[in-house]
Amino acid sequence: MACLTGRSKACHEPTNPDDSGPSSVAPPTRLDVLQTASGLLLAAFLLAHLLFVTSLLISQNAFYTVARLFEGAYHLGKPYPVLVSGVVTLILVIFISHVWLAMRKFPAGYRQYRAATPTKNDLHHDHTSLWWLQIWTGFALFFMATIHLYDMLTQPSMSNPFEAADRVWTGNLWPLYLMLLFAAELHAGIGLYRLAIKRGWFVANRSNISRRRQHLAKHGISAFFVTLGLVTLAAYIELGRNHAAHVGEYYAPTYQSTLPATDID
Repeated sequence: MACLTGRSKACHEPTNPDDSGPSSVAPPTRLDVLQTASGLLLAAFLLAHLLFVTSLLISQNAFYTVARLFEGAYHLGKPYPVLVSGVVTLILVIFISHVWLAMRKFPAGYRQYRAATPTKNDLHHDHTSLWWLQIWTGFALFFMATIHLYDMLTQPSMSNPFEAADRVWTGNLWPLYLMLLFAAELHAGIGLYRLAIKRGWFVANRSNISRRRQHLAKHGISAFFVTLGLVTLAAYIELGRNHAAHVGEYYAPTYQSTLPATDID
């Protein structure tokens, strides 16, 4: 953040793709590597989580089957929701670590924020604006993602179509999930885009072609996952509305299965 407050010339957080020569990019520090690694792990979890919840678009049975898979029902003979809690605990640790690592580059106080804002506006630099947007989406995620992870940690067995849809609609959590969808996809998309610039992914012989490739990849991937997330959230809302009169009813798959259902008492 010192690069925007004028206290240090060594810091240059927004990286210009035109200055991507070997001598212009400083080697990453150990903390930067840890921040990148934790961010990639969280992006992978975000993708896996999105693919899991979109199984409802296939069928309610598909959602139920995938949920039981994560609980180890196919390998352990019966579902163990504690396995979900274990994974969520690990993700929560990675999430908190990533937040701590990223906060090193945030404004450390109100004075730094006031000093940085006019400088950012004067720069008119796309990548600086993206970095600023990533700061604010990260700040929002710190609260919204923590709520969602806590919900998954304390109620791991509530992973059948009816209970998930009831939580979204009857539990009035759909506004949170809507904001969380946009914040998470924007934050992850910008982070992967800036990482691609730093690491030289999608590089061509000419810098304008590289920039075009990076922009297309960023916008295309973000648009796809935001659209998929909105369609999936709409499906949960529709199911929740239709099931509102039967809140608390446990879902029973339509197919015959030898797998025992998750205990709900």
